[in-house]
Amino acid sequence: MEQFFQPIKLSLVVSISALMIVSVIGLLCAWLMEKKQFKGKVILDTVLLLPIVLPPTVIGFLLIMLFGNNSVVGQIIQFLFDTTVMFTVGAAIIAAVIVALPLMYQTTRTGISLVDQHVEDAARVDGASELDVFRLITFPLIRKSFFTGITLAFARALGEFGATLMFAGNIPGKTQTIPTAIYVAIESNQMQLAWAWVVTIIVVSYGMLLIIRKSA
Repeated sequence: MEQFFQPIKLSLVVSISALMIVSVIGLLCAWLMEKKQFKGKVILDTVLLLPIVLPPTVIGFLLIMLFGNNSVVGQIIQFLFDTTVMFTVGAAIIAAVIVALPLMYQTTRTGISLVDQHVEDAARVDGASELDVFRLITFPLIRKSFFTGITLAFARALGEFGATLMFAGNIPGKTQTIPTAIYVAIESNQMQLAWAWVVTIIVVSYGMLLIIRKSA
């Protein structure tokens, strides 16, 4: 039973952790890109959306080059914290964040772009701070887009395979998520076990979709 439940537990930890991160970063980036003008805006927008069109293996390779043991960042982390990023749960979370962030960002930004600027300006004239404008006007108006982004981001993080396999590996009990576990089960002809994980990921995704739809 432990063989069955371990990838499920890890997938939930990874996808929920990634979801919390991309919810904050995606919302902040969407608001910044839609409301502010600054140099390099087009470049930043392209970088944020790039993971959508890049193959997962390319993302995994880039993460290895950035955080790998021989990279500058990887060596700094190893020096400061006496640990490595690759082949850890943290690596799986980073991979999930990278592939899920564009969905959260683009969906939320679309919602912000549809907010009537005159309503926000009227609140500012009445003395509302930027935080109050966002909290009382902007966010309620983009709530549906925000929760749609959460749904897409969670599903993408839960189903991530290629980048996770390259960057975090497929270590049973340590970094093996449901998608990588399904791959191994099929390779070893354990079709019943593979089916059990497939049904599990469908049920979890469907349940998450229902919860978020009701919240929105």
